[in-house]
This record gives sequence, C-alpha cells and structure tokens, in this order.
Amino acid sequence: MAGVLDSVNQRTQLVGQNRLELLLFRLRGRQMYGINVFKVKEVLQCPKLSSIPNSRSMVRGVAHIRGETIPIIDLAMSIGLPAITPDALATSFVIITEYNRRTQGFLVAGVDRIVNMNWEDMLPPPKGAGNDVYLTAVTHIDDKLVEIIDVEKILAEVSPLSDDVSTDIQTRSRERASGHLPVLVVDDSSVARRQIQRCLTAIGMEVITRDDGKQALDYLKEITADGSKARDHLSLIISDVEMPEMDGYTLVTRCKNDPALRDTFIMLHTSLSGVFNTAMVQKVGADEFMAKFSADELAEKVMEIIDRG
Repeated sequence: MAGVLDSVNQRTQLVGQNRLELLLFRLRGRQMYGINVFKVKEVLQCPKLSSIPNSRSMVRGVAHIRGETIPIIDLAMSIGLPAITPDALATSFVIITEYNRRTQGFLVAGVDRIVNMNWEDMLPPPKGAGNDVYLTAVTHIDDKLVEIIDVEKILAEVSPLSDDVSTDIQTRSRERASGHLPVLVVDDSSVARRQIQRCLTAIGMEVITRDDGKQALDYLKEITADGSKARDHLSLIISDVEMPEMDGYTLVTRCKNDPALRDTFIMLHTSLSGVFNTAMVQKVGADEFMAKFSADELAEKVMEIIDRG
C-alpha cells in the first residue's frame, strides 16, 4: 500500500505543472511512438493469444492476464502499417492500458523507456497531414520525432461506443427551460469532440469546440476582454486531460486563478482512469470529473449541472 501511495504522490506532483510521463515504444523500424504512462497498467512480453472468431483483423486475439480476458490489438495494423508477423510475436510486447472504462492490450514491436515531458513540447500534428491521421500530437526526444497515437480513434473503429442519447433523456431535455448558454468542449481527439458534440446537441445545447487547453484559454480571454465573466458566455466547460501544448489540469489551474474565469463550472472528461484521478481533480480545483464515454451519463450530468445553476 505504501508503494501505491508513493506512486500517487509522485505523479500528482506533475499535476498543474503541464507535465506528463511518456512510455516510448516502436511499431515498425526505428520510428518511436508514445503513450501517457497514466493509461498504462502493465507492460509484458506477448503472452499466448487465443483467436476470436469474426473479430476485426487488427484484434490478434485475447490473452488471459491476472484473471482478466483482455483483447490484444495490433497497434501497427490499426494505423495502416504492416502487421507484426506470427514469427515475431514471441519477441513482441503488449502494453496493457485502460481507456474509456475498458482494458485492452496493444501489441507493439518493442518498448524503449519512460521519459518526463512538458506538454508545451507536445505539438499538434502538422495541418497538412489531413483529418484522417491517427495522431493527436508530435514531439522531439533526442532529436528524433516521436508520434502520439490517437488511441480513441483506434478504439472507436475497433469497438465503437454509442454516442446516441436515449429517447427518454432527449424527451426530458425538451421539457427543460430553453435559452441556455453554450458549452465549451476542449479535446484534442477529433473523435471525442464529435462524440461529445453529438451528445450535447441531442439535448438542445449549443457547443463550441477547441482542440487543446491553450486554444481554450485564448478563447476564454478573448470573450472576457470586455470585462465580463466567462460564466456570462458559457454554461460550463468540458475538458479532456491529455492535450498538446496545455493539458486539462493546467487549463483548470489557470482558470481557477483568473478572477474572470474562476466561477465557470469545469468538468474534466477523460479516458484516463484509475486511482490517481481523485487526487488530481482535488489538487487543481476542478468542479467535476467524469470518465469517458457514456452519452447518457454525460447528457444527464450536463443537464444536472445547468439546472442547479
């Protein structure tokens, strides 16, 4: 237990400082990729895999790990690269992760090391890369390009989550008072932004989106430049945590330290899960936390927040 608490304390020290830890890994060749350590439960040699009939081709099978049956996804195949060959499985690794309340393993060719980074050094993908790239950010480590994969986009393709709000909740939303101020949604994943926007639109909310914390903070300063408060313009802010240039924790800290922004309700809405979130949310002063993604839960929570003023 002491070890777990020490780990919590060490990682929460990064909160509000716009820092993260990246696990670096390879898929094909020398190109390096990264994943936030907060999402990693375990890294192990590729275990024996059992096939799943009629599964997507990038799902290489399931593994039985510590009492759980976990799907193993070939990360290279998921982003359009050649699959790891059967002969190479024995020397490959599986990164066990927790995203969107689900556990899955990502099959990778090799694991390198963990590095401590500043989110300011994580940049959005080049604009010329197009809308269909599987990246949320890029950075440089030891003069080499490291690509951060949009895991939410991959999971949405492998095992889609419904972003439809139930008929009952939509009916209740129409019975509420109209004329609510817009909701600002901040998320670097285009898939996540679309999911949240579709959910909130279904309950009659206008949605404004920004791709990262820096863009959101710039927008908030712009709308309050006339001396008004952010709450005069927005019902609430829903922000992801992991974002290039400025993460969600830092966005909350900056907002809560600004008199024009501090009264605005901020909910962190993230695929990160595990034991660290409560300590982190309390430290930065967020008003609410919700794990991604349940359209009904999100819709009900937003209506509750708005109705209680």
